[in-house]
Amino acid sequence: MTHQVISPEGWAPAKGYANGILTKDGTLYVGGQIGWTAEQVFESHDFIGQMEQALRNILAILEAAGGTADDLTRLTWYVTDKQEYLARQREVGQAYRRVLGRHFPAMTMVVVSALVEDEALVEIEATAVIGR
Repeated sequence: MTHQVISPEGWAPAKGYANGILTKDGTLYVGGQIGWTAEQVFESHDFIGQMEQALRNILAILEAAGGTADDLTRLTWYVTDKQEYLARQREVGQAYRRVLGRHFPAMTMVVVSALVEDEALVEIEATAVIGR
C-alpha cells in the first residue's frame, strides 16, 4: 500500500496539495486548514468563526480517514493576530471544545504576518495516528 490521499466526500478539489495523507502505519498528516467551507468559501470573517471552521475541516479529514478527534497527536496553529488570539482565549477554548471535545494533543502556536489566502486569519495543521 502506498500513501493514501484523503479528502472528504463533496469537498472542492485541492489544487497543488492534499488535504490529508494517510500512511500505511496509520499516521495521518493533515495539511493546513483555513476557515473556509468544503466549497472553499469564507462564511466568516471573524477569528473565532474561521478557527472553528478550520477545526471542523480537520475533523472532517480525520473522519474521512476513519479516525476521530481522539486520534489527534499534534496541532500547529498559524495566526495573523496575536493580540486577538490572546484577547479571545475564552472563546477559543469554547469553540475548540465544541468541535474536538476535551482532547488536547501537543500544540504549537506561530504568529505569522500573512497567510496565502488573503481572507484567512488562522491556519491549522494536524497529525493523527489512526487505528493503533
